[in-house]
Amino acid sequence: MSFDREHTVVRFDIVKNRRKFFIFSSAIIIIGFLFMMFQGLHLGVDFKAGTRLDIYVGKEFKPEDVEAVLKQEIPNVAFSKVTPYGQNQAYTRFDQTISSDTLMKTEEALKKKFGDQVTKQVSSVDPSIAQEMVKKAAIAVGIASLGIVIYIAIRFQVLFGIACVVGLLHDVIIPIALFSVFDLEVDITFIAALLTILGYSINDKIVIFDRIRENLRTMKSKTIPDLEHLVNVSLWQTMRRSVYTVATVFFTALAIAVLGSESIRNFSLALLFGLVSGTYSSIFIAAQVWVNLKERNMRKKKEA
Repeated sequence: MSFDREHTVVRFDIVKNRRKFFIFSSAIIIIGFLFMMFQGLHLGVDFKAGTRLDIYVGKEFKPEDVEAVLKQEIPNVAFSKVTPYGQNQAYTRFDQTISSDTLMKTEEALKKKFGDQVTKQVSSVDPSIAQEMVKKAAIAVGIASLGIVIYIAIRFQVLFGIACVVGLLHDVIIPIALFSVFDLEVDITFIAALLTILGYSINDKIVIFDRIRENLRTMKSKTIPDLEHLVNVSLWQTMRRSVYTVATVFFTALAIAVLGSESIRNFSLALLFGLVSGTYSSIFIAAQVWVNLKERNMRKKKEA
């Protein structure tokens, strides 16, 4: 059955402009890699040995006053700038693990300075544990990605699997790049956010790929213009579903980022970056990579 171009709603020719989307994503990734090379990632205690100290001061304070106490009680140990958050709270991170006795003395000194309402929360990770966490986090993301790719290759076809790999790499790299650009802390919750992003992203890609496969059965696509039109039609047929699905989760994650506690803020931000990146890549990257691969095969067959 042939398709009728006049009665098919294609509001914008996405496939025709795919090079612009490739350039846009490449620019973000390159900028992110430059930041990672020169600035590095702001690794949390989970992935970098040391001690994170959260302090509840209980009243208005100046960060430099807290830093003065820390320098006095824990000399010769570098720590990050004391950063206020929430209501009269602050946190900092030491490059070395600090003993519990030293931290108890530090808490007492802070109580003398600000009052008995001061409390602390400590998170320490040894170097060996930090290295193990990095290794396990990379393995977790790798296994999840590999399983997804194998499923796509079996469920659809190899070209869809390759396009999916490119899209998933895009969805992982973009949040990492943005976290480097904005100097946000990368901790274990960030890895949890990445795995969540992969789940949403693959679901969106499956819906689009499945629609393309269905349309391949009913629409003639013997020429490259026919194939590009078919993909455009498929994308616009699934556009509303893709946007509505990501919007519901996006606004929930946004509310958590704005109203939630500091401990889950980075998770929410990573989820926000990943949701936008995943939806974008499903429509403007993965589907377009498949078009390029399919067109290449069509040209080879025609030449043969």
